[in-house]
Amino acid sequence: MNKPRFNHSFISEQEVRLRNAMRLVWEQHVYWTRMTINSIAFDLPDVDAVTSRLLRNATDMGNLLKPFYGNRIAAKFSNLIRDHLVIAAELVRAAKAGNQKAAADAERRWYENGKEISEFISRINPFIQEKEFEEMFFEHLALTKQEAVLTLQKNFQSSIAVFDKIEEEALEMADFITNAIVKQFPKRFQI
Repeated sequence: MNKPRFNHSFISEQEVRLRNAMRLVWEQHVYWTRMTINSIAFDLPDVDAVTSRLLRNATDMGNLLKPFYGNRIAAKFSNLIRDHLVIAAELVRAAKAGNQKAAADAERRWYENGKEISEFISRINPFIQEKEFEEMFFEHLALTKQEAVLTLQKNFQSSIAVFDKIEEEALEMADFITNAIVKQFPKRFQI
Protein backbone atom coordinates (compact mmCIF):
# COMPACT_ATOMS: atom_id res chain seq x y z
CA MET A 1 0.00 0.00 0.00
CA ASN A 2 1.34 3.41 -0.97
CA LYS A 3 1.57 6.05 1.70
CA PRO A 4 -0.02 9.37 0.78
CA ARG A 5 2.47 12.03 -0.20
CA PHE A 6 2.12 15.39 1.40
CA ASN A 7 3.48 18.62 0.13
CA HIS A 8 4.57 20.31 3.32
CA SER A 9 5.15 24.00 3.28
CA PHE A 10 6.55 25.66 6.32
CA ILE A 11 6.10 29.15 7.59
CA SER A 12 8.26 30.94 10.08
CA GLU A 13 7.26 31.86 13.59
CA GLN A 14 7.44 35.53 12.52
CA GLU A 15 4.87 34.91 9.77
CA VAL A 16 2.57 33.04 12.15
CA ARG A 17 2.75 35.94 14.61
CA LEU A 18 2.02 38.53 11.91
CA ARG A 19 -0.81 36.43 10.45
CA ASN A 20 -2.42 35.96 13.87
CA ALA A 21 -2.04 39.63 14.80
CA MET A 22 -3.44 40.81 11.46
CA ARG A 23 -6.41 38.46 11.74
CA LEU A 24 -7.02 39.64 15.31
CA VAL A 25 -7.14 43.35 14.42
CA TRP A 26 -9.46 42.70 11.47
CA GLU A 27 -11.71 40.51 13.66
CA GLN A 28 -11.75 43.29 16.25
CA HIS A 29 -12.45 45.80 13.50
CA VAL A 30 -15.67 44.08 12.48
CA TYR A 31 -16.76 43.07 15.99
CA TRP A 32 -16.33 46.55 17.47
CA THR A 33 -18.01 48.01 14.39
CA ARG A 34 -20.98 45.71 14.99
CA MET A 35 -21.11 46.66 18.66
CA THR A 36 -20.98 50.36 17.73
CA ILE A 37 -23.79 49.92 15.20
CA ASN A 38 -25.91 48.24 17.90
CA SER A 39 -25.09 50.89 20.49
CA ILE A 40 -26.04 53.70 18.10
CA ALA A 41 -29.13 51.92 16.79
CA PHE A 42 -30.56 51.20 20.23
CA ASP A 43 -29.28 54.23 22.16
CA LEU A 44 -27.26 52.02 24.50
CA PRO A 45 -25.48 53.75 27.36
CA ASP A 46 -22.15 52.21 26.29
CA VAL A 47 -22.04 54.04 22.94
CA ASP A 48 -19.16 56.36 23.88
CA ALA A 49 -17.05 53.59 25.42
CA VAL A 50 -17.72 51.20 22.54
CA THR A 51 -16.98 53.86 19.93
CA SER A 52 -13.75 54.79 21.72
CA ARG A 53 -12.68 51.14 21.70
CA LEU A 54 -13.57 50.87 18.02
CA LEU A 55 -11.39 53.87 17.20
CA ARG A 56 -8.45 52.27 19.03
CA ASN A 57 -8.60 49.59 16.34
CA ALA A 58 -7.27 52.09 13.80
CA THR A 59 -4.14 52.60 15.89
CA ASP A 60 -3.75 48.85 16.37
CA MET A 61 -3.93 48.31 12.61
CA GLY A 62 -1.33 50.98 11.98
CA ASN A 63 0.96 49.56 14.65
CA LEU A 64 1.15 46.28 12.74
CA LEU A 65 2.62 48.15 9.78
CA LYS A 66 5.27 50.07 11.80
CA PRO A 67 7.98 47.39 11.76
CA PHE A 68 7.78 47.21 7.97
CA TYR A 69 6.98 50.73 6.82
CA GLY A 70 7.92 53.04 9.69
CA ASN A 71 6.01 55.47 11.88
CA ARG A 72 4.87 57.93 9.19
CA ILE A 73 3.23 55.34 6.96
CA ALA A 74 1.73 53.51 9.96
CA ALA A 75 0.24 56.79 11.23
CA LYS A 76 -1.21 57.61 7.80
CA PHE A 77 -2.83 54.17 7.58
CA SER A 78 -4.20 54.55 11.12
CA ASN A 79 -5.69 57.93 10.20
CA LEU A 80 -7.32 56.53 7.07
CA ILE A 81 -8.85 53.64 9.02
CA ARG A 82 -9.96 56.03 11.78
CA ASP A 83 -11.71 58.18 9.17
CA HIS A 84 -13.36 55.02 7.81
CA LEU A 85 -14.73 54.23 11.27
CA VAL A 86 -15.86 57.78 12.07
CA ILE A 87 -17.70 58.06 8.74
CA ALA A 88 -19.36 54.68 9.35
CA ALA A 89 -20.72 55.93 12.67
CA GLU A 90 -21.97 59.12 10.96
CA LEU A 91 -23.72 57.00 8.35
CA VAL A 92 -25.49 54.88 10.98
CA ARG A 93 -26.56 57.98 12.94
CA ALA A 94 -27.90 59.67 9.79
CA ALA A 95 -29.76 56.52 8.72
CA LYS A 96 -31.24 56.13 12.20
CA ALA A 97 -32.42 59.75 12.12
CA GLY A 98 -33.93 59.24 8.67
CA ASN A 99 -31.73 61.98 7.24
CA GLN A 100 -31.27 60.65 3.72
CA LYS A 101 -29.17 63.61 2.56
CA ALA A 102 -26.68 63.22 5.42
CA ALA A 103 -26.63 59.44 4.96
CA ALA A 104 -25.93 59.79 1.23
CA ASP A 105 -23.14 62.29 1.93
CA ALA A 106 -21.58 60.01 4.55
CA GLU A 107 -21.80 57.03 2.22
CA ARG A 108 -20.14 58.98 -0.61
CA ARG A 109 -17.28 60.04 1.71
CA TRP A 110 -17.04 56.46 3.04
CA TYR A 111 -16.42 55.10 -0.46
CA GLU A 112 -13.98 57.93 -1.24
CA ASN A 113 -12.11 56.99 1.93
CA GLY A 114 -12.19 53.31 0.88
CA LYS A 115 -10.68 54.27 -2.46
CA GLU A 116 -7.99 56.28 -0.67
CA ILE A 117 -7.21 53.35 1.65
CA SER A 118 -6.92 51.01 -1.34
CA GLU A 119 -4.68 53.41 -3.23
CA PHE A 120 -2.48 53.98 -0.17
CA ILE A 121 -1.97 50.33 0.70
CA SER A 122 -1.21 49.43 -2.93
CA ARG A 123 1.33 52.25 -3.09
CA ILE A 124 3.26 51.00 -0.04
CA ASN A 125 3.21 47.35 -1.11
CA PRO A 126 3.76 46.32 -4.75
CA PHE A 127 2.10 42.96 -4.07
CA ILE A 128 -1.25 44.62 -3.39
CA GLN A 129 -3.09 45.53 -6.56
CA GLU A 130 -5.21 48.62 -5.95
CA LYS A 131 -8.30 47.40 -7.84
CA GLU A 132 -8.21 43.99 -6.18
CA PHE A 133 -7.99 45.46 -2.69
CA GLU A 134 -10.56 48.13 -3.53
CA GLU A 135 -13.00 45.43 -4.62
CA MET A 136 -12.55 43.63 -1.30
CA PHE A 137 -12.81 46.84 0.70
CA PHE A 138 -15.90 48.02 -1.15
CA GLU A 139 -17.50 44.63 -0.44
CA HIS A 140 -16.68 45.25 3.24
CA LEU A 141 -18.44 48.63 3.02
CA ALA A 142 -21.49 47.25 1.25
CA LEU A 143 -21.86 44.39 3.73
CA THR A 144 -21.41 46.70 6.71
CA LYS A 145 -24.05 49.08 5.38
CA GLN A 146 -26.38 46.13 4.84
CA GLU A 147 -25.71 44.95 8.39
CA ALA A 148 -26.51 48.40 9.78
CA VAL A 149 -29.73 48.72 7.77
CA LEU A 150 -30.92 45.30 8.91
CA THR A 151 -30.05 46.16 12.53
CA LEU A 152 -31.97 49.45 12.31
CA GLN A 153 -34.91 47.49 10.87
CA LYS A 154 -34.60 45.05 13.80
CA ASN A 155 -34.14 42.18 11.35
CA PHE A 156 -31.65 40.50 13.65
CA GLN A 157 -31.45 37.07 12.00
CA SER A 158 -30.56 38.62 8.65
CA SER A 159 -28.13 41.03 10.29
CA ILE A 160 -26.33 38.09 11.87
CA ALA A 161 -26.21 36.24 8.55
CA VAL A 162 -24.64 39.31 6.90
CA PHE A 163 -22.19 39.64 9.78
CA ASP A 164 -21.00 36.08 9.15
CA LYS A 165 -20.08 37.20 5.62
CA ILE A 166 -18.39 40.33 6.99
CA GLU A 167 -16.26 38.27 9.34
CA GLU A 168 -15.21 35.87 6.60
CA GLU A 169 -14.36 38.72 4.26
CA ALA A 170 -12.37 40.55 6.97
CA LEU A 171 -10.22 37.46 7.48
CA GLU A 172 -9.63 37.29 3.73
CA MET A 173 -8.44 40.92 3.76
CA ALA A 174 -6.19 40.21 6.75
CA ASP A 175 -4.61 37.24 4.97
CA PHE A 176 -4.30 39.22 1.74
CA ILE A 177 -2.36 41.98 3.52
CA THR A 178 -0.21 39.49 5.44
CA ASN A 179 0.67 37.55 2.30
CA ALA A 180 1.67 40.78 0.55
CA ILE A 181 3.89 41.87 3.46
CA VAL A 182 5.58 38.45 3.54
CA LYS A 183 6.25 38.70 -0.21
CA GLN A 184 7.58 42.24 0.11
CA PHE A 185 9.90 41.44 3.04
CA PRO A 186 10.84 37.76 2.57
CA LYS A 187 14.06 37.97 4.59
CA ARG A 188 12.13 38.92 7.72
CA PHE A 189 10.11 35.72 7.46
CA GLN A 190 12.80 33.16 6.74
CA ILE A 191 12.69 29.93 8.69
